[in-house]
Amino acid sequence: MSEPAGDASSDKPPQPSPREGLRAVWRLAGHERWSFVAAMTALVASAALLYAAPLVPKAVFDLVLDPTAEPSAFSRALIDLLGGAERVRDALWLPALAMVSLAAGSGLAIHLKTRFATGAAERVARKTRDRMYDHVQRLPCSTLDGIPSGDLVQRCTSDIETLRVFLANQAPEVGRAVLMLLIPLPIMLSLDWRMAAASIVCIPALLWFTAVYFRRMGPNFGVKEAAEARMTANVQENITGIRTVRAFGRAEFENARFAETSGAFRDADRTLFRHYANFWSASDLLCFLQLVIVVSLGAVFVSRGSMSTGSYFYFLTVVGMFIWPVRMLGRMVVESGKALAAVVRLDEILAKPEERDLDPAAAEALALDVPEEASGGIAIRFAGVSFAHGSGPKVLDRVSFEVKPGETLGLVGPSGAGKTTIVQLLLRFHEPTEGAIEIDGKPLARIPRAEIRRATGTVLQQPFLYSRKLRENIVAGIAAGSAHDDSVEQATQTACIHESILGFPEGYDTVVGEKGLTLSGGQRQRVAIARALVRAPRLLILDDALSAVDMHTETSILEGLRGRVAGQTRIIVSHRLSAVMGADRIVVLEEGRVTQRGTHAELVAQRGLYATLWRIQSEGDPEGDASRAEVAHV
Repeated sequence: MSEPAGDASSDKPPQPSPREGLRAVWRLAGHERWSFVAAMTALVASAALLYAAPLVPKAVFDLVLDPTAEPSAFSRALIDLLGGAERVRDALWLPALAMVSLAAGSGLAIHLKTRFATGAAERVARKTRDRMYDHVQRLPCSTLDGIPSGDLVQRCTSDIETLRVFLANQAPEVGRAVLMLLIPLPIMLSLDWRMAAASIVCIPALLWFTAVYFRRMGPNFGVKEAAEARMTANVQENITGIRTVRAFGRAEFENARFAETSGAFRDADRTLFRHYANFWSASDLLCFLQLVIVVSLGAVFVSRGSMSTGSYFYFLTVVGMFIWPVRMLGRMVVESGKALAAVVRLDEILAKPEERDLDPAAAEALALDVPEEASGGIAIRFAGVSFAHGSGPKVLDRVSFEVKPGETLGLVGPSGAGKTTIVQLLLRFHEPTEGAIEIDGKPLARIPRAEIRRATGTVLQQPFLYSRKLRENIVAGIAAGSAHDDSVEQATQTACIHESILGFPEGYDTVVGEKGLTLSGGQRQRVAIARALVRAPRLLILDDALSAVDMHTETSILEGLRGRVAGQTRIIVSHRLSAVMGADRIVVLEEGRVTQRGTHAELVAQRGLYATLWRIQSEGDPEGDASRAEVAHV
């Protein structure tokens, strides 16, 4: 577990500009853009019908209930459409029915808007989730090493959910608020320019206030997202390593560490809510002030006879209809800052370059040659290979060796000597900074990654198991339906795990815990070995894969490997020399350099690290000398 970092709240990530965020949203919307255009069209229709509804009672007031008023031409046309003033006076249900019809039409348009917007938002969210997941699978290991897994999880889940909410709710509401303000303006101006001006006198102040708070609150959304990502990463790390925490009595320390990240998230949230409190109170005051102005000034005009009762009713109704959406516009715009921050965080990951292979035509020409029986091993050649992580020191320094098809290579050396790095370069998790690697005489850098990984069965230093059935874990590396019970059983018998599996209550259908934690370390390694063997790979790599098994089991596994796949090339990485003593050749690494090479007998006879390690390990287990000497040549 790492030590506590500094004040998380001080780490303010750069806040994207609204233009950058909107461009990212537009890119992610993709083919769903026309659905959002349709949603906006429905919003226009809804707002137009909604504002047409108050014109009906206005016409009734001016022509039916107040004969002294001077009605507009539009009011006369509307009353004539309803059958004339006399008929409307005798049947007031007609204008009521007209208003209900207009409201129903507006509601239908809102329904269509919701269907278009939410449907498109769900599709965009799903497509983005799938795209993010696929993209993360293709990111170079060097990129993934620099991103906490908890942060990636948050971007793939809550950030995408924030995008979905923005597209489904916030963006349409922003459009609705703008339309609710713009559509009635021509009508109000045609009725009374003085009241039209009075009806929007506070709107510029409200919009200016919203813009100020958007700029003030925008960076805080980025801080909150970053703080939540750190907290999520902290939780995931501690839950994964809960046994280590308990074993070392680190519970109090980890509680304090989590309290720090949780506190940073709380502080970021509290800052936002403090801004929200100021914004809502001030915007409410402006909205009520706007209503007071319209009510007071309209009453004066009506009392002086300079405005009809119907027009006064329309202004009162319309201002009440658009003032609150405009006020909510402030909320939507401010909360859009969170959405834009989340969208840019998604775009940051999607913009990172993926692992690149050759184009299919060139790759086909350089693909690995597969023997007819798919059983021949592969040839490997390292020529002056060096590697360093970024600008760090060299992990490998001009390493050279060769492995012929069907041979077994042993890699030994102290921790940090570069053994696992060689495996990672072979699997193209990283690319060498100098030198060249050849597979079957072809440059590894030009062989598609999927090709080399398909030909390889690998058991990594820390085997990973899915929280699924044992059988599903064993066949995880091959195509669905291509493994039979016989091949699975043969692989588990070779890996010396078959009898242990049969001893479980559900046998091969036993579900293992997350990362296989319900199994012992040795059982996890043997299940991982069986998973590699069931593929019958041309190249088998065991990266310290026998460290958790006893000497007798190790001997049985190594003997079982002999002849399982004819001509299979094997690389065995181990700290325990008994695992590599039967190899055709052994390479000794120290500080990233090859210091010795040869067979077991040749290296024991030489003065050097190998002979020293052999003497130490032999003295530590004198009774195991005979069993080690009997290990088959694999």
